[in-house]
Amino acid sequence: MHTRRQFLQAALGLTATAPWRSLQAQDLPWWRWPLEQRLAQLLMVGFRGTDLSADDPIVRDLLVHRIGGVVLFDRDGRNIRSPQQLRALTRTLSALSPTPLLIGVDQEGGRVARLKPRDGFPATVSAQTLGQLDDPAQTERAADAIAQTLADNGLNLNFAPVVDLNSRPDNPIIGRLERSFSADPHQVVQHAAAVVRAQQRRGILSTLKHFPGHGSAWADSHTEVVDVTDTWSAQELIPYAHLIQAGYRDLIMSAHIRNARLDPRRPATLSRPILTGLLRERLGFRGVVISDDLQMDAIAQHHSPSEALVCALNAGVDLLLIANHRPYDPDRVPKTLVILRQAITDGRLRLSRVNAACARVMALKARYRWSV
Repeated sequence: MHTRRQFLQAALGLTATAPWRSLQAQDLPWWRWPLEQRLAQLLMVGFRGTDLSADDPIVRDLLVHRIGGVVLFDRDGRNIRSPQQLRALTRTLSALSPTPLLIGVDQEGGRVARLKPRDGFPATVSAQTLGQLDDPAQTERAADAIAQTLADNGLNLNFAPVVDLNSRPDNPIIGRLERSFSADPHQVVQHAAAVVRAQQRRGILSTLKHFPGHGSAWADSHTEVVDVTDTWSAQELIPYAHLIQAGYRDLIMSAHIRNARLDPRRPATLSRPILTGLLRERLGFRGVVISDDLQMDAIAQHHSPSEALVCALNAGVDLLLIANHRPYDPDRVPKTLVILRQAITDGRLRLSRVNAACARVMALKARYRWSV
């Protein structure tokens, strides 16, 4: 790996004495890494570009800051243009990263798919279509095809399956987009388990979303705060409870929704009662909690970047997802690290919370037999 990284550094015009070499010896365990590197492992960020050059900010973020992951998008040709281009991009990203890199994408199937037929990728079907067929074996075959496509193109994390209940079919972000398998939580469990099994076979990490349930929402949290206090049902926890009890330990994504029955003060992503009290302590989840994009309006319009980042970590988020397009900022990673370091200095964020989150992220990578 080191030889290939040096080759790619040379090809991109980087020197052999890249800054990451002075930060730590390669054989140090993660708990002995400098603080900034442990913080960087908690970041999963978006960037611009379908290929890389030496002066791309993401190259610095990988080599110097050593971020934990990247998220790829197809909109506006941002990262995904064709299978050949995507394979070259993910190979370069992985080879440049001194630590195992999460490379994630939304490939649920149907209308939510970043790898589209128009760009040369196989067609997919929606969760709703599979739920209506109600054949978990067929769902597993469909998920296997998606997982194979992801693996073939160098991706290792899918933000799927959705386990929200289709309890409000006119829900603009779940029901109308056919992202839910069913309104029946037990049916959702069967089909979500089939997706997880298929993805595990192909070495693709799964993400259950959106905790503690987005299916009953009346609006889209991309654009506004959605309060589900009067529409949410405890049945929405059943898929999480059953899958966790069955041993699920990959990722669970938080929802940017308010639910005063669970926390009268904060949305789920920023809520310790929901993410730690309910998800960790009551449901027993031991995997990685990832936030939904912290730049979505439900968060960004009501909380400063500093407040959102620190509150999310204190609530129990382990991996901070920052899509970095509202707006795009080439210096998003170094600015975020400054915020987090300052929060530790002034006591708003404890080092023990950072270490616990980093431990979960690295354990996740190790479980999938990636070198850590």
